[in-house]
Amino acid sequence: MVSEGEDPKVQALRAERSLNPRPEAVRDERFAASEFLDPRDLVQVKYEMVRRVRVDGDTVARSAQEFGFSRPSFYEAAAALDAGGLAGLVPARPGPRRAHKLTDEVVSFARERLAGDPGLRSTGLVELIAERFGVRVHRRSIERALARADRPREEGDR
Repeated sequence: MVSEGEDPKVQALRAERSLNPRPEAVRDERFAASEFLDPRDLVQVKYEMVRRVRVDGDTVARSAQEFGFSRPSFYEAAAALDAGGLAGLVPARPGPRRAHKLTDEVVSFARERLAGDPGLRSTGLVELIAERFGVRVHRRSIERALARADRPREEGDR
C-alpha cells in the first residue's frame, strides 16, 4: 500500500522488501551521523551491524543492541551475509515456495479421478482430495497443478 505523499526511497525499499520496520531502533551514533547510511534501509542496517563486529571488533551484544536487533538476529544476518552476500540480507518472500499440498501423489489422484469421470469439475476434486488426503486446496490450485502436469517438460525444468 503506497500513499501519494510517501518518500520515493521508502516506496522503493518497501517494494524490494528492504524497508526497516523499526528505523527508530537504530541508535548507533556513527551510523546516524553518516549522510550515506539510512536506518530505513534494512540491508544497510544489517550489513553495518555485522561489519561492526567483524571489522571494528565490537561485541555481538553491543552491535545488535545499537542496531535494534537481538543477538540471534545478528547471527541470522551474519549467516545470511556469508551464504548469499548482500542479497542474503533481503528478507525472503513470505508464504509457501511451491504447491506444497499438491504433491505428485495428489495430482496423480486428481488425474485418475478425471480420467474416470470426465465431467468431474475442479470443485468436485477439492472435496475428493480433502476426503482422501485430509488437505484443503483451492480449485484454481488444482487446475494449475493439472495444467503443469500435462505440459511437456523441457530440458532444465524441475
